[in-house]
Amino acid sequence: MKIDAQIVSYKLKKPFTISRGSRTTAEVIQVTITQDGKVGIGECSPTGRYGETFDSVMAQIASLEPHQFDRATLQTLLPAGAARNAIDCALWDLASKSFPFEFDLPSTIQTAMTVSISSADNMAQEASSYIDQGARLIKVKLDAEDIYERLSAVRQVAPDATLIVDANEAWSALDLHQTIHQLVPLNIAMIEQPLPAAEDERLKGLNSPIPICADESCHTQADIPSLIGLYQMVNIKLDKTGGLTGALELERRAREAGLEIMVGCMLGSSIAMKAALPVAANAVLVDLDGAYLIKDDIEGGLHYQTGAIVLS
Repeated sequence: MKIDAQIVSYKLKKPFTISRGSRTTAEVIQVTITQDGKVGIGECSPTGRYGETFDSVMAQIASLEPHQFDRATLQTLLPAGAARNAIDCALWDLASKSFPFEFDLPSTIQTAMTVSISSADNMAQEASSYIDQGARLIKVKLDAEDIYERLSAVRQVAPDATLIVDANEAWSALDLHQTIHQLVPLNIAMIEQPLPAAEDERLKGLNSPIPICADESCHTQADIPSLIGLYQMVNIKLDKTGGLTGALELERRAREAGLEIMVGCMLGSSIAMKAALPVAANAVLVDLDGAYLIKDDIEGGLHYQTGAIVLS
């Protein structure tokens, strides 16, 4: 087994801004595993929020070189995170010429199209461009400023779209009960991670009229017990679970606990988006527009049309 890893940088079509900052490029690590004449490819996005750097993730990948392992053994060699994700997905790809299409996938999967943080007018303009392209699910990134104004502007240009909100832990200083109830007339379908993960207990007894989804608070199936009674949905990302193997385990455990499933992504190419499709196929909400947001996707990448990933 031979493992090669390289850092790849993709320019974004436009700046991408969330509550923690703005980016104009998406840097990822792509891993190629060669074994017995077969090749498998995986991709990950190291995340500083989770204590990862490109150097640390590359070092984790390099540490595997002396070992012979399969997907099951890999789970014991590396912790859940970006490095294990790239290797795990490369192993899935290595094992099948048609990965991930050997799973029972629908012909199309509706995905959220993401509006990043800007002025209310700019956010409405971006949302309007997605609606004009046929999108029906819009994800709105927000910090703690001008929440109602920005969402109202987006709702005005997207009166019939499903709107979901991602605060990326930015609402800690707000009166959460008041903020959420103010948004009810805007018909918001879900609010993602309003508080820092360390403040989850503040959600106890909130009785939010809008479902709350755990992102930064949910990495693996081990997190599920602590989320029950606080969240109604979990956002499964392969860079958090450590690959598709962990993602499928998290999906099963979350469903057993009565939690709804969302599938999300980091910025990256279709290599990363494709690997998440087996979980996305049965999710209530899908946010796999990462490859759509970059300028030059891989050859043979996913086809995005009218707010959906078209698979056939």
